Amino acid sequence: MPAPRIDLYSDTNTKPTPPMRQAMAEAEVGDEQNFEDPTVNKLCAMTAALLGQEAAVFLPSGTMCNQIAFRVHCQPGDEIILDYTAHPINAEAGGPPAIALAQTRAIHTELGIFTADQVREAIRPPRRHVPRSRVLSIENTTNAGGGTIWPIEDIAAVTAVAREHGMANHMDGARLMNAVVESGTSAQEYGKHFDSLWLDLSKGLGCPVGGVLAGSADFIDQAWRFKQQMGGAMRQAGIIAAAGVYALENNVARLAEDHENARAFSRTIAQIPGIKLIFDRCETNLVFFDVSDTGMDAATVSDKLLAHDVRIGAMGPYRMRAVTHLDIDAGQLEEAADALRKVVS
Repeated sequence: MPAPRIDLYSDTNTKPTPPMRQAMAEAEVGDEQNFEDPTVNKLCAMTAALLGQEAAVFLPSGTMCNQIAFRVHCQPGDEIILDYTAHPINAEAGGPPAIALAQTRAIHTELGIFTADQVREAIRPPRRHVPRSRVLSIENTTNAGGGTIWPIEDIAAVTAVAREHGMANHMDGARLMNAVVESGTSAQEYGKHFDSLWLDLSKGLGCPVGGVLAGSADFIDQAWRFKQQMGGAMRQAGIIAAAGVYALENNVARLAEDHENARAFSRTIAQIPGIKLIFDRCETNLVFFDVSDTGMDAATVSDKLLAHDVRIGAMGPYRMRAVTHLDIDAGQLEEAADALRKVVS
């Protein structure tokens, strides 16, 4: 079955553009496990510099970036503190306890952004009867928080508390470049607060696969061991790394267009009877809305939209999420809004 023509399910549905495919076809390659793939080496060096870190490693997915980071930072029985909506808790198949042998401690927030006081409350006392609080992990932008950007001052505050208690700080940067483009805060400024962080290549940046995890040289050396252990080591990976190089050189600034499109879409659908926006503002490329007043649930609305060649994900009984990206233009969003209006009328 072909994908819907207007696919707003996720920014992971982007496809490589012809220039990106050309870059991939022409990529110089070698054995990345021996550090002989010049394109992989270039991508890792670019990302480390971008994030203000000593080194970086190219990995097949963002999930592997998170899990390897936790595996490096944690000893068995340690605890990772993060928001209750965080990807490692909800969408990584139980990875932290299975791979890092660490449990998670969730902080409840509305936008996925917690406070320094909440972190203090969550940190365990140093007693042998309780888990050791070892890692503070944040997600920027926050997915379930509507694509909200972590203010840099809040990041500084929460990471300072963690550091005071001997914890490592980690950033899930699945949509970090969206935060960078919209806030004007550089990736390096975000990065200086973290012991490890990564950015996803396969979302708004438009690559077919991959993420890049960065940190100190010692951290990345350990990360390589777990990359090998988890089956993430590759060979002539420059073919896919070339897409990442192209994306960092060409697709970052254009993320602002996705944000503008998302805001226009949110304004349009807010006028449809029965549709309620869940968040007061749309900061980046995620639009969450509620359909409970339409008399239908989210799954029904999603199914009916497919008949109009539009896909929007059902994220709960009545909650839906539309994600803008480089394969969607303003005209297609107008079509999608019109289809939604017809479905709920």
